[in-house]
Amino acid sequence: MSGVLLGFGIVLVLAGIGAGAAALLPGRAPEMERGLQPAIYYVTNPALMLVLISDADLVAIAGVFTPIALLTAAVTGGSYALVSRLVLRRPAAPTAGGAMASSYVNAGNIGVPIAIYAVGSTDPVVAVLLAQLLVIAPVYLTLFAWCGPDSGPTAGAPTWGTVLRSLANPVTIATAAGALLSLSGLSLPAVLWTPVEMLGHASVPLLLLVFGMSLVGQKPLGDREMRVDVLLATAVKLTVMPVAAWALARFLFGVDGTELFGVVVMAALPSAQNVFLFATRFHLRPSLARDVVFLSSLLSMPAVLAVALALG
Repeated sequence: MSGVLLGFGIVLVLAGIGAGAAALLPGRAPEMERGLQPAIYYVTNPALMLVLISDADLVAIAGVFTPIALLTAAVTGGSYALVSRLVLRRPAAPTAGGAMASSYVNAGNIGVPIAIYAVGSTDPVVAVLLAQLLVIAPVYLTLFAWCGPDSGPTAGAPTWGTVLRSLANPVTIATAAGALLSLSGLSLPAVLWTPVEMLGHASVPLLLLVFGMSLVGQKPLGDREMRVDVLLATAVKLTVMPVAAWALARFLFGVDGTELFGVVVMAALPSAQNVFLFATRFHLRPSLARDVVFLSSLLSMPAVLAVALALG
């Protein structure tokens, strides 16, 4: 239980520092955000993924935990998309953004400390990272390029170039490189590896700082047109996703004990700040992603604590 509280505490403090910096330096905050976002997207986040994946035992993880993560995300995102399209009658772009927000968990930031301190193993979080970065993120990035407001004349007809550009994003490439290092047993010279580790360690605090800055001056649920979508995505994220993870892991894959706890805890984590980063980069409506990340971050602590109590 103390590990769960520590993981959330780290996230809250760093986001609070970012919010405090934006409040104290209102004239500089937008400039800092614009400068940090590309650095995180192209440099520090890929470095973090390279380090995490290269140190993992991928053969052991990919057999069970990664398929669970993929199926859980598919069930969760699909559940949101069905309601968004059939009930709310939303267009493709906000549906895709909400589906990602409801099914893409904050594994790289809060998931890592919680996996270490609460679960005692990084296997569940690495499995989620593999699923998200090698499969789920490329799928959503392709959808964003397909149906986003800047898709222009190619709307409704994605080209191979669009798909390849979405697959060739820096984080996915770094994850694939980390997987190759892990499977091959190769290692980079210290003169190269140490700087990569330093950059990777900078990714989490920088991303949380930017997220904290983005909250200043913003009112949660301030975008009235997106309120229902935000509440729906948050509810799906914190209820449907952990229940789906538990059912799939327990009854389809036969997982139990600490491993089951790790799988369900990962699913109960809040929506990742990367969703906000991707939505901003593809010029989707940022209020949906930002508010889902914000609300799920506030409410996921009770959800994770409930999982810890329910599964012992």
